[in-house]
Amino acid sequence: MSELQLTLLGEDGALRRLSLAESPAFARPTAPLRSRVVYAAVHVVPQVHGDNTPGAPADIDWDATLAFRRTMWSRGLGVADAMDTAQRNMGLDPVATRELITRTADAARAALQDPEISAVFPEGAGVSDLVVAGVNTDQRSEQELSLDEVVEAYLEQLRATEASGAGTVLMASRHLARAASTPAEYEDVYRRVLEAATEPVVLHWLGTVFDPQLAGYFGSDDPAVGAETLLRIIEADPSKIRGVKMSLLDDAAEIAVRGRLPEGVRMLTGDDFHFSHLIVGDGDGAYSDALLGAFAATAPAASAAVQALDAGDTDEARRILDASEQLGRHIFSAPTFHYKTGVAFLAWLNGHQDAFVMVGGMHSARSLPHLSRTIELAAATGNLEQPALAVERWHSMLRLAGYTIDEGAA
Repeated sequence: MSELQLTLLGEDGALRRLSLAESPAFARPTAPLRSRVVYAAVHVVPQVHGDNTPGAPADIDWDATLAFRRTMWSRGLGVADAMDTAQRNMGLDPVATRELITRTADAARAALQDPEISAVFPEGAGVSDLVVAGVNTDQRSEQELSLDEVVEAYLEQLRATEASGAGTVLMASRHLARAASTPAEYEDVYRRVLEAATEPVVLHWLGTVFDPQLAGYFGSDDPAVGAETLLRIIEADPSKIRGVKMSLLDDAAEIAVRGRLPEGVRMLTGDDFHFSHLIVGDGDGAYSDALLGAFAATAPAASAAVQALDAGDTDEARRILDASEQLGRHIFSAPTFHYKTGVAFLAWLNGHQDAFVMVGGMHSARSLPHLSRTIELAAATGNLEQPALAVERWHSMLRLAGYTIDEGAA
């Protein structure tokens, strides 16, 4: 059988060939992952025939979208849904967001009845162990809200999400960033929302590389000052906090906060640039769990890395995560908020959706050379699940763009 040949496209428009060996498949777990709690923040798959243009309401292919979530669960990974990876505020409208949370929670409930999936989650696991979902204030279309209105908007989404059975990720709110001017105002809003939560929540600190409208969140542009506000919110009632997801792409800031968290509050890294050493840990028992968009693109590798940690093989876990981090750094390169395009591109290459299309037309947010480097790195790091299919699909995309591909290349 001839070796696969992958045609790549350079920044200068030149084509080159790369021999592509069949990637060894990462083994699926046969027991629950023990060493780390891991959630993959996942994307949505739109209807191919839908009006997937900027500003149009999201028209979601629910079968493909929910099937993708099942692939995460089959690897022992939880799903973080209705967050920025799902194009929240970038194509996923409030109506679709609420339906997504309900449908994913229902799918998780059904998945727990599947012996193959229940076997890779701890005994007694519930819906919130399989899925956590973003709670925000974005159902309100007004640009400006008072602090009281921000609280009520949060509470409206919190009630709906808790009713679904999904766990809650309390997301950073653009409305709150505009309305609050002091750390004390952030503390008051979070206190009032957390008092109403019936189950512990994950707090999400999203940096400006992901959303420039969140500048000054927690009362300061200085992460060290913002961290003090965040820690006061947590310390006011740690029983209300399941964990903290930090998405600043600043590993030193994360480690500093991690070392001060009250007992029982997890640090869930959202650092798609530095997750490898944060997850493996620093040798003295300190480590981060994970809630990462990068793991939507590298779920088999993420699962395999935790399996290696479970087996006591930190070197193998680090090797796997270092490779995936290299891919993640490319997918999340500036402008970082366009990383969702890379996630959907790899889902298409790996056979998890029928077409490379995204809500809001976001499949056009990355250049062909950027996508070429994405598939090259995915191949090099073992993150092409079906290499022959990936090559076929990528070459078809190049042909559509007017490039002539040697038929023997695919």
